[in-house]
Amino acid sequence: MAFCQNVESYYKYRISLAANAVFVALFALSFVGFVGVYGYTRKGLGFTIAMLLGVLCEIIGYAGRIASYKNQWQENGFLIQIICLTIGPAFLAAGVYLCLRRIVYAFGPENSRIPPEYYTRIFIPCDVISLVLQAAGGGLASVASHNNEPVETGDNIMIAGLSFQVLTLLVFIICCTDFALRSHSRYRRLGAAAFDQDVAAQKLRGSWLFKGFLAALAIATIGIFWRSVYRVAELSRGWDGPLMFKQNLFIGFEGIMVVVACLVLNVFHPSLCFREMMDGKGGIGIRRRTKDHRDGEQGDRAPGDTSYV
Repeated sequence: MAFCQNVESYYKYRISLAANAVFVALFALSFVGFVGVYGYTRKGLGFTIAMLLGVLCEIIGYAGRIASYKNQWQENGFLIQIICLTIGPAFLAAGVYLCLRRIVYAFGPENSRIPPEYYTRIFIPCDVISLVLQAAGGGLASVASHNNEPVETGDNIMIAGLSFQVLTLLVFIICCTDFALRSHSRYRRLGAAAFDQDVAAQKLRGSWLFKGFLAALAIATIGIFWRSVYRVAELSRGWDGPLMFKQNLFIGFEGIMVVVACLVLNVFHPSLCFREMMDGKGGIGIRRRTKDHRDGEQGDRAPGDTSYV
């Protein structure tokens, strides 16, 4: 095998074939897991699509790194990995954001400062903005690199997208923490009456699967958050920054953080752990409230009034 002598590669280190092969295998296993659970439950389509897109980006990204193993001066593998591994977690974050609304319904919207549906309306558009910025920046930087032109413009746009993703995740974590604290506070004052009294919702909250899912979602959220912080720091000095050339940091903060986030949500998949909440926009919680609202409207009608039918 011939190597360029006295010419720095794109990576400036010898890629670990074993580490990248393990990541490809684990992400492939995660991909199969998400497909299998959806095929079995037929629930959580939006969550499944978001996770599959994110995991697919990870597989392609690490495949690009493996392709660079034999020739680290080859441009295609480097560009594939830097773009796919940058945008992949944005899809994973979208899957995480979709879960909070349903968790709120499981405990009761009264415990939240904002209506449950607003969590999706706020965080999903923010995630789309960060994804578009990262993809656009990566595309511009790739074209510039291919043409031997400065990549600063594309790099800055990528950093803007990543920074916005970090901000969005931070606000999401604050909202989750606030909801948890408010729920705990109301429970201390009101007891069980603080939560949704639907029998199915009570049974769900007491199950170890649901508690495991809450822990898994927290781990995934923190993992994606710290990975995004790392990528902002890594790219802040450009493609020639010192952090870009430290493989141990990349494996730890990029690879391990993201693969753990995916695997814990495979094990504690929402469609398995609280499948009652995965129907429609909020599962049993929103179905009961819709029924109560309709019953209230019917109770307010005058005798013989059929205007609502």
